[in-house]
Order: sequence, then structure tokens, then C-alpha cells
Amino acid sequence: MASKQKILIVDDDSNIAELISLYLVKECYDTQTAGDGEAALELYNSFRPDLILLDLMLPGMDGYAVCREIRAKGQTPIIMLSAKGEVFDKVLGLEMGADDYMEKPFDPKELVARVKAVLRRYNTAPAEKKESSDRAVSYPDLDINMTNYAVTYKGQRVDMPPKELELLYFLASSPNHVFTREQLLDQIWGYEYIGDTRTVDVHIKRLREKIKDHETWRIATIWGIGYKFETGV
Repeated sequence: MASKQKILIVDDDSNIAELISLYLVKECYDTQTAGDGEAALELYNSFRPDLILLDLMLPGMDGYAVCREIRAKGQTPIIMLSAKGEVFDKVLGLEMGADDYMEKPFDPKELVARVKAVLRRYNTAPAEKKESSDRAVSYPDLDINMTNYAVTYKGQRVDMPPKELELLYFLASSPNHVFTREQLLDQIWGYEYIGDTRTVDVHIKRLREKIKDHETWRIATIWGIGYKFETGV
């Protein structure tokens, strides 16, 4: 019998944490809850969750700090939860390596759907890697290697959260092909996104800050449609 996937729920509101846990347990997940950042990090080490639901407004160590600590140790998927709906807060969370961001109040059923989608993507990643022992693309002054999750730009290693790197690789693997924001969300985040599509724009903005336009290639905006990795410019 396959073991249950484990979800760590981090929220200082015990009622919200219990409600989320109830919905996830009904879907046959194993859950643990933490009410502050310190307890979350302790459970991260002992419980070893497959995914973390992380509230940002925590007593003491906030959710951003918790995310930073977890990302320094590994790539466990993180879905941030917050009453803050400003673009700045979403950008900050995504920059720190969160895989998704949900505003409170949220529909528990939608949250469960997003949990399943993020886990589905991470669970299929090893199989994808087995299909190709060296998933990599190269252009002048740019090398993207998905086997070891590395990007080299003009001879220098560039640090990127997983989703930024996956987005860059996906675009660069299909040069001059235009993708809509919805297609990119579905391919990189693994589900049909409910709500706005600014997540893609945020990640493209961060990529452009790290990977400048080259004389032979660039990340191009196709106004009103989406983006493409343009070569031969």
C-alpha cells in the first residue's frame, strides 16, 4: 500500500489550519499543523512533508523567513497563503521560491485542487528526467541545464528559483514559438490557473533582470498574447 503524501499546514489561526486539515485528510493526505515559524521549521525536519501550506503573517518568524530557511535546505513545494493581495506581496513570495500564492479568504476546494496540481507536477518530475539524461539547451552566452538545475550566462552561474528556471528552459526549448500566459501557467505550474495571470509576468520580469537581451536572442513580449524566446534577432 502506497504511503500517504504529507502536507505541513503553517497558520497561526488554529481554526483555519484545522479546516484545511479536514479537507486534506478527506482527500487521503497526512497532515501536521504548526502555529508559528519556529514550530514549522522543526516539523519540516521531523515530519518531512511533501508540500507546505505557509501563511505569511506568523508570530515571531514570518512566512517569508520560513520560506527562505526551507529554500536554503531543499525544494519542497510551498504554497503561500495570505490576506495580502497586493502585487508586491505576490512578487516577493514568488521571488523567494514559492510555487503558488493564494489570497485569503479562499475556497478550501480550490486550495485542495492547487495542492494536487503542485504535487502532481513534482511527482512526475523524476519520470521526466528519466526520459532524458541531459535536458539542456544552449545559445551564445547562455546554457540551461535541467538535469542539475543550472543556468550559466556569459560564463557566470545564475541563481534562480525552480519555477524561473523551468520557465526559461521551456521557452528556450521552443525558440520563436509564441506561448500565451495561460499555456505557460499550465505547462510550468501544472494546472489551469484560477484568477489573473500576473504570475507569469512576475517571473518573466525576474528573468529579464538576470538574463539580459543578447544580440542573437531575447525573451520577447508578444503584446496581447504572451511571450516567446526569440532567436535570430
